[in-house]
Amino acid sequence: MRVILAAGGTAGHINPALAIADKIKQLFPDAAIKFVGAQGGMEEKLVRKAGYDFTAFRMAGLQRKLTPENIKRNIQAVHYYITAQGSAHKLIKEFAPDIAIGTGGYVCAPVLAAAAQMGVKTAVHESNSLPGMTTTMLAHRVDKVLCANEDVLTHLKHTENCVVTGNPLRSNIPIEDRDDARKKLGLPEGMTIVSFGGSLGANKITEAVAELLKWEREVGGINHIHSYGGNGKDMFDGLLKAKGIETGERFIAKEYIDNMYTCLSAADLIISRAGAMTLTELKAAGRASILIPFPQAAENHQYYNALTMSKNGAAILIEDKDLTAERLLTEVKALYNDRGRLAGMEKAAAALNIPNATDLVVGNILDLIKD
Repeated sequence: MRVILAAGGTAGHINPALAIADKIKQLFPDAAIKFVGAQGGMEEKLVRKAGYDFTAFRMAGLQRKLTPENIKRNIQAVHYYITAQGSAHKLIKEFAPDIAIGTGGYVCAPVLAAAAQMGVKTAVHESNSLPGMTTTMLAHRVDKVLCANEDVLTHLKHTENCVVTGNPLRSNIPIEDRDDARKKLGLPEGMTIVSFGGSLGANKITEAVAELLKWEREVGGINHIHSYGGNGKDMFDGLLKAKGIETGERFIAKEYIDNMYTCLSAADLIISRAGAMTLTELKAAGRASILIPFPQAAENHQYYNALTMSKNGAAILIEDKDLTAERLLTEVKALYNDRGRLAGMEKAAAALNIPNATDLVVGNILDLIKD
């Protein structure tokens, strides 16, 4: 079996592609897999680290706000796209794949368009509730659209080739007993909250969490793990100092949470952005959440991800523009005082999980190759 995987831009695009590749390799050890991504993108590092062959195309995204500078950037982006189409045709001719799969990012469009033109089977996977520009452009051209959830279908004109598969994770989340996870983290008994805003941090979330921590110290018996991100240490340290809060037995502050699955297992409540893979992990772990979508995400797709969780009773949605320390504190207090509601949110999150997503995705891919 010979497979091309096109992915790039964000972990929400790259990790599903890696999960698909891992599963194919598990089933077919001799499979030849070629990744294609943007030159200098995070996919280049992640894919090479995972041990897969990688080809880079020079790509750039289109700017939606039309300023003189952005018009120049868009002209350059179109030039890159045209060049990438030629490179994709050459790559496909030389590699001779049985199928080309895209999981999101600008690089998917030229690769899958070229594959479709050359008669190669094609599939695109959409990890968000709101389809991105690439999926929208390609939905009617590819052989199959693999969707994270039913909400994706409401935003596409043609759904006859769509299948709901969920989002594949690279490996099963090692869900631990909640008490065991807390012991592993050195946390005592008590409600446990985990909060983070992404690898670089999120100032509004960090500011609101600082006020929440002050209340938690007053109430007592609450554990909290917070990631302030790569750009947030000085600001967070200043907020803690101003409020007289120190890290200790019940409060852990970190730049980056590198043991996220253990922290998810220990948590009663997650406060975070609403990236596709973060929510996939929350559903797999069956954890309640307060979601604050990143407002600058393309097409505001994180809002729609959070909306899917919220309308199904798995999360509380607070838009970034509405986030204040008071609002966050009100929502957390309500859940602290109503553990039945918190448990109900956990059940709702678990009910949204599709545990065999990777198998479903790869199964659909194999069906296409057989046809």
